[in-house]
Amino acid sequence: MFEFLHLPFIASGFAVGFIVGLTGVGGGSLMTPVLIFLFGVHPGTAVGTDLLYASGTKLAGTAVHNLHRNVDWPLVGRLALGSLPAAGFSLLALWHLGAGTANALITHSLGVALAATAIAILLRRQILRRYGGRAAGLETRTVHALTVAAGAVLGALVTLSSVGAGALGVTALLLLYPRHDVARIVGSDIAHAVPLTLIAGAGHLAMGQTDLSMLASLLLGSVPGIMLASSIAPRLPEQVLRYGLAAVLLLVSLRLLA
Repeated sequence: MFEFLHLPFIASGFAVGFIVGLTGVGGGSLMTPVLIFLFGVHPGTAVGTDLLYASGTKLAGTAVHNLHRNVDWPLVGRLALGSLPAAGFSLLALWHLGAGTANALITHSLGVALAATAIAILLRRQILRRYGGRAAGLETRTVHALTVAAGAVLGALVTLSSVGAGALGVTALLLLYPRHDVARIVGSDIAHAVPLTLIAGAGHLAMGQTDLSMLASLLLGSVPGIMLASSIAPRLPEQVLRYGLAAVLLLVSLRLLA
């Protein structure tokens, strides 16, 4: 009855969910490299499967954040105004490229996205300290336009690599909305990731770049992993975990870009 489930993928989903629960870093920066390097999954299939994996997990996260009123829906709308068209254009580009060229583009985009995520993890405090106050003096419509632009960048990056909606999105929003609570920024970023990853994942699914059996196994493992990590995270040194994760992401990025 459950022959479509595979223990290695369930274990990987649990491990990634556990790390995400400890560090707060999006699963895309972890799951996609695991699928490519550990299981030899085609990069396009790894990205497409991870996008749908992310949409499912972040839908649950959005429900919780919205329950606590930690989602700024107008902000989510501005991000989506940039990200969803960018996702559509990125999918069209992949559709029209040959398989070899599309695969190379996905691989290099993943390498760049992982490097950018690692930098955001390592230097977020320094970036916010140096540039965080500048948005406070901007006109509201300028901040809104920059939000749409940030959404467009995230839309293209997430569609091509499944990475960027977590650490990069939160860092950008913290710069643009310094008066928002961190919880509200995180909740809004998670809510925005739901339609983005769903549309991007659906596009990859239409191109035959998604493994639904693998997706089910990953989701089955990730839920208990996140729940367990959430219960013990306060007792672990988060800074050490984040630095270790950033180092791993940089190494994976160098391998992809080599």
